[in-house]
Amino acid sequence: MSNNTLVIIDYKMGNLRSVQKAFEKIGCSAIISNDKQVILDAKKLVLPGVGAFKDGMKHLQELELIDILNKKVLDDKTPILGICLGMQLLSNKSYENGETAGLGWINAEVVKFEFDTQKLKVPHVGWNEIIFQDRNNILFKNIEDHKDFYFVHSYYFKANEKVTIATTDYGFEFTSAVNKNNIFATQFHPEKSQANGLQILKNFWEY
Repeated sequence: MSNNTLVIIDYKMGNLRSVQKAFEKIGCSAIISNDKQVILDAKKLVLPGVGAFKDGMKHLQELELIDILNKKVLDDKTPILGICLGMQLLSNKSYENGETAGLGWINAEVVKFEFDTQKLKVPHVGWNEIIFQDRNNILFKNIEDHKDFYFVHSYYFKANEKVTIATTDYGFEFTSAVNKNNIFATQFHPEKSQANGLQILKNFWEY
């Protein structure tokens, strides 16, 4: 396999094929795999996913992928893009279905949306604008500020370090995209966000 390959990590949490199809639309032949050698040979990685945090971490452990990912991302500085659950797993911990430790790559915790007085539904589903906190970030090249992207989540990413590059207002402003060195992530689904979402994937692939 060429080391010019983008690998979408298959850890049994769904949404893989739609992410692959979106990359194919921008001319990137992405591979879906949980093979350790395929991941080690990758030029770039994507960690997507829908579902529960606890299940995501359990599957990564069962597939023996955590040490491989730590080596690739933290030691080798391979670029990675986390999407939705894939972003949340980068945190220290989540409080979904009890406290569960995450990968710990970003000093953050994953907390449930709770609204006492506002008529806002949980999960947060649908189109919402993102507000650039770092408009020069490579992820946002050729994208205008305040554009809408597609969200589906009940928990949000509460960053405890300066990694937030975009926020979204849903009752309050929460972190909707982060970047820390070679680590990028979005709470929204670029693969479901039409032209602007494809541009984000293109920016990640080409950077």
